[in-house]
Amino acid sequence: MADTLEFNEIYQEVKGSMNDGRLRLSRQGVIFKNSKTGKVDNIQASELAEGVWRRVALGHGLKLLTKNGHVYKYDGFRESEFDKLSDFFKAHYCLELAEKDLCVKGWNWGTVRFGGQLLSFDIGEQPVFEIPLSNVSQCTTGKNEVTLEFHQNDDAEVSLMEVRFYVPPTQEDGVDPVEAFAQNVLSKADVIQATGDAICIFRELQCLTPRGRYDIRIYPTFLHLHGKTFDYKIPYTTVLRLFLLPHKDQRQMFFVISLDPPIKQGQTRYHFLILLFSKDEDISLTLNMNEEEVEKRFEGRLTKNMSGSLYEMVSRVMKALVNRKITVPGNFQGHSGAQCITCSYKASSGLLYPLERGFIYVHKPPVHIRFDEISFVNFARGTTTTRSFDFEIETKQGTQYTFSSIEREEYGKLFDFVNAKKLNIKNRGLKEGMKQSYDEYADSDEDQHDAYLERMKEEGKIREENANDSSDGSGEETGEGWGCEGFDSNASASSSSGDGDSDRDDKKPAKKAKIVKDRKPRKKQPESKKGKDPNAPKRPMSAYMLWLNASREKIKSDHPGISITDLSKKAGELWKAMSKEKKEEWDRKAEDARRDYEKAMKEYSKADSHRGEKSKKKKKKQEKLVKGKGDKKGSTSKSASSKSPAKGMSDSFKSKEFVSSDESSSAESKKEDSEDEGAASPAPSSEDSASGSD
Repeated sequence: MADTLEFNEIYQEVKGSMNDGRLRLSRQGVIFKNSKTGKVDNIQASELAEGVWRRVALGHGLKLLTKNGHVYKYDGFRESEFDKLSDFFKAHYCLELAEKDLCVKGWNWGTVRFGGQLLSFDIGEQPVFEIPLSNVSQCTTGKNEVTLEFHQNDDAEVSLMEVRFYVPPTQEDGVDPVEAFAQNVLSKADVIQATGDAICIFRELQCLTPRGRYDIRIYPTFLHLHGKTFDYKIPYTTVLRLFLLPHKDQRQMFFVISLDPPIKQGQTRYHFLILLFSKDEDISLTLNMNEEEVEKRFEGRLTKNMSGSLYEMVSRVMKALVNRKITVPGNFQGHSGAQCITCSYKASSGLLYPLERGFIYVHKPPVHIRFDEISFVNFARGTTTTRSFDFEIETKQGTQYTFSSIEREEYGKLFDFVNAKKLNIKNRGLKEGMKQSYDEYADSDEDQHDAYLERMKEEGKIREENANDSSDGSGEETGEGWGCEGFDSNASASSSSGDGDSDRDDKKPAKKAKIVKDRKPRKKQPESKKGKDPNAPKRPMSAYMLWLNASREKIKSDHPGISITDLSKKAGELWKAMSKEKKEEWDRKAEDARRDYEKAMKEYSKADSHRGEKSKKKKKKQEKLVKGKGDKKGSTSKSASSKSPAKGMSDSFKSKEFVSSDESSSAESKKEDSEDEGAASPAPSSEDSASGSD
């Protein structure tokens, strides 16, 4: 027979709610670990008194009773597991696992039996229901009636507030059955009320959560916080963990008490009690107990008279009464040598402490995350500056915590710590890149932004070059029909100004010819800037993008209202979790798409090369034509300036040389123009010829 038995997805019933976790049975005893809180119940084998197997809500359940009266109920077993459990109990615990069914007759009268900390309401030999008396918060009596009130559990969907028992009068020796019933309940009930003086009192302690100054009275079974406005009574059974954390300034200490269930004030829940102490504050403490009682109760952990730092005294007393270890920071040291990291969570700045088994953030709001509930961590670039980064933690339940504005000097220390704890790091490859250059530590959004910036820079350069090429502002706005005639007519008019302007006139036609030459490519500029033929085959998608396009609608339907960013993150997680076989199917589709693309690209390249040859030939002819026009214009304007007549000639008059220079230089040019550009320069009209001869 195996030495251990393990069961997953087992539920523990606590105050009306079912807490899931893992149950492990060994020779030493029974261990149950709560998946939500991480709390561990350890029942020693020597303490077990009885084990009961019965049919319950989620299948079959196991009820364990200990010799000191505690009751533990576990649910979620299969019927076939009874034999395995029964044999294990016989072999290792020397107990018979008894089968007892609950009574379902529906009667509301029966017999009440008190056993240990359990009240059982029975009909005949079968129990109808059972009440753990530790769940009872108050017991009141009336005439022939006893009322039990219960501690509430926020996790329970339906809460039982109270139960009333009618106790018929009897004629037994003058003993009131109602009072006897109430005393049996109160002897085991968890009633939070002071039955005597406090063991010790700490005055005016600074409390960050709930905020204010409180007197803390230490009682044997509970902690009493007395403030100016509110009072809180905290049973030690609700204390989950204790933390003692040094502040980054090395002058203060945090003492954190984790609570489950939390203390309540209206609709506000406080899962953590956070006290802040100065290291320099000392206290002398005397316990309100005699030395024998102190020795018997605390077994040397406390003495009647103690002195030392205030935070040491509070933590020492709490540790002894709650009987839990105090968690302190491990071997982590940040860039400045502190055991914590300054960061922001939500709207407030605070301190993140990497511990041996988790992270705790202090203080607003306090957060405690255990390593065993972390799905993965992620190092993300800071949203506002490159001098900081964000540390993201996502739990297995899907909750995400983002600690932002962490100094980049802390990156190496935090990464090494996370890596040593073997946590799953989402972007592991960024460590070395960030050490070399923090600017390279960027996500996809930053990459898109940089590409846009580069494009804007290129457009700015192009606009600057165009501005330099233009002779003046009018050149930019001149239409195509005004390109030659407007400038040339001005040139001929300016030729009458005299010999002093002849050099300038010689240069102007060349410049104007350049404008005509450069303007045509400029009109085609958006096409070249685009750099992509719309008729070219589209690049094939990757296997991931093919899968995403097919799965996008399903993800949207599974998560209504999901944002685009969250959808991308969710898709990435689903793709990462997908099995290798399913990914291979999409890899094949991507490979087919790639082959089709290559085939289409070959056909497109052949057609494109044919088009390229035609366009080169056409461009060559255009350049030849424009060059011919420019040269002709230059010589014409020069001759016009040297032979300019002194008689008054109107600006609209055109000489024969000017008219001929505006035409095609030869019949061959006319033919080429008509073939390539689809429009030839007009032949000289009869009117122009006549004006020229005149």
